[in-house]
Amino acid sequence: MRLLLSCSELGLGHVSRIIPLGKRLEKKGHEMFFYSGGKAYEMLQKEFSHVYKCQPISWYENAHGIITSASLINMLFPLPLFNMEQNRFEMKKSNAMETIHRYYDLRENLHDIAPDILIADGDINALRLAQRWKIPSVYIANMIRPSYGFSAFLSPGERLVERYVKNCSKIIIPDNPPPYTVSEYNVGNLDNLGLKEKVEYVGSFVDTAAVEGSQEHIFAPISGPVGTRAKLTKTLLPVLEKRKTKCIISLGTPGKKVSTKIGNCELHTWLSHQERQEAMKKAKFVIFSGGHATCFETIKYAKPSICIPTQPEQLGNAAKLQDLNCSITAKNSKQLEKAVEKMENEKEAYNQSMVALNKFSNRFRGLDRAVSIVETLLD
Repeated sequence: MRLLLSCSELGLGHVSRIIPLGKRLEKKGHEMFFYSGGKAYEMLQKEFSHVYKCQPISWYENAHGIITSASLINMLFPLPLFNMEQNRFEMKKSNAMETIHRYYDLRENLHDIAPDILIADGDINALRLAQRWKIPSVYIANMIRPSYGFSAFLSPGERLVERYVKNCSKIIIPDNPPPYTVSEYNVGNLDNLGLKEKVEYVGSFVDTAAVEGSQEHIFAPISGPVGTRAKLTKTLLPVLEKRKTKCIISLGTPGKKVSTKIGNCELHTWLSHQERQEAMKKAKFVIFSGGHATCFETIKYAKPSICIPTQPEQLGNAAKLQDLNCSITAKNSKQLEKAVEKMENEKEAYNQSMVALNKFSNRFRGLDRAVSIVETLLD
């Protein structure tokens, strides 16, 4: 069968799910086609043959991270933006214009691909396309109607996109079932949404089998767009460079690896997959922004964490992990310093909570179940 997979590029968590799912479906003999933009498009190109580029949709962001007020204005109007990666000023298209361009990019090769099913990970435009062209669709999401940190101005937009979600054949949430759903505050009340019958919590796409490790250092993997990474680095470094405990910081900048040392901190521009696993395995605890994929990395290695959210979705994940006594949320350097002290003093209690969460999470095989759902719809 011919399957079209499209994913959002707002963070790389979406593409990190689409790649293993695509590999698994490809191995089962299905013909695979992919759409995305930005870094996600580049990652997909390295893994698959039929990959198409489409207009990325992004928040308004600078060296201080995501600017909420500017992002709201940018939904309808273009704004000047300094591109930190290319060191120049440019005009950022409005989200409305990005959305229109993305839809037509997705539609361009639709007749040639002629998919039997469309699978969208966080890409509402693809769901709209599926509805318009009457293609059965599967939506993969860990955010449907968030309740943490989202501006009330976004509510009308949320309700607008929900109509496309409601027309899906199936909604897959790559997370634990309640009451241990990490993305619970981002999913929302499914009964109120009228989606409960279509939704299945399949478990994480990450293998959460327990891994034995040591406790040698603090590990801080930084990720996200360049502005977000800059903000996190400015928050982390003043606190961690003063610690007596060894700290490893990955700055999340792909390319040639460059390393340096500041105080007791090792800074690396980039860590390979294997190096990242080793750093996670040997961590006392992890400091990260609260992205969904990394949440389940910490669960796999049963490592408590401190979350520094840089956008609303991460805030919801951080709040849930904190409720489960697995994490502490910090919003600035001052709060981070207190959180590190608390984690050091109460680490055993946090470790026990993480072991319990790991055992529950390991009951599910998210990828296997997701493949089964897709193939059932093909029958």
